[in-house]
Amino acid sequence: MSVLIVGADHLGSIPKELKKIGADDVRHMSGRNRNVIKKGMSTSMDLIIVLHDYVNHNLVNVTKKQARECNIPVVFARRSWSSIYKKLPHQLFNN
Repeated sequence: MSVLIVGADHLGSIPKELKKIGADDVRHMSGRNRNVIKKGMSTSMDLIIVLHDYVNHNLVNVTKKQARECNIPVVFARRSWSSIYKKLPHQLFNN
């Protein structure tokens, strides 16, 4: 299971917690660099988590559009593990 986290500068323990429930590839895109936004995201991800309290509107729109084109599920959550865990589609993970 590969997960892309969009937004925030620091993730704290979020990647570690995702790995505990079965995510083997966790990537992060803060969105501060304009070239990253223009380049787009990796289309090989199984799930995208958008941290909506730390992301700009342009990045959200680009992320949603690309995810829709690639049929990748998107979860919008605050930057806390409890908020993310509540919104995860648990059928995607091993546990």
